[in-house]
Amino acid sequence: MPTLFTKIIEGDLPGRFVWEDDVCVAFLTINPLTPGHTLVVPREEVDHWLDAPAALRSHLFEVSHTIGRAIEAAWAPTKVGLMIAGLEVPHLHIHLAGIDTLEDLSFANVDPAPGAEALDEACARLRAALRDLDAGGVSDRG
Repeated sequence: MPTLFTKIIEGDLPGRFVWEDDVCVAFLTINPLTPGHTLVVPREEVDHWLDAPAALRSHLFEVSHTIGRAIEAAWAPTKVGLMIAGLEVPHLHIHLAGIDTLEDLSFANVDPAPGAEALDEACARLRAALRDLDAGGVSDRG
């Protein structure tokens, strides 16, 4: 059975994509910790990051680095946090979020209803920052 993320990747469920290439995609989470909170997800359904082949891990971290730089440019947080939790969806995904304190990475602080307008604005802002960085995989889907 396809995971929730596979359904988003395949277009069966909506998503606000900021990145797409042959190996992975990145889209905004619907319950962000901070504006621009992005998930980097392989197209291949791998549950645990420890089971991902080295080439896949390397690619995911390269894409995460590029998106992290865009988050940094768009929102100027103190740091860009990166987290692999993997408990909520059995499909490897990397969380990227601008943070000013360690508490900013606590899932207790997610925005449960950010509103479509706020998500759309964050998506546009992140895509613009990626384009300013001349990133190659900027998506216009969603």
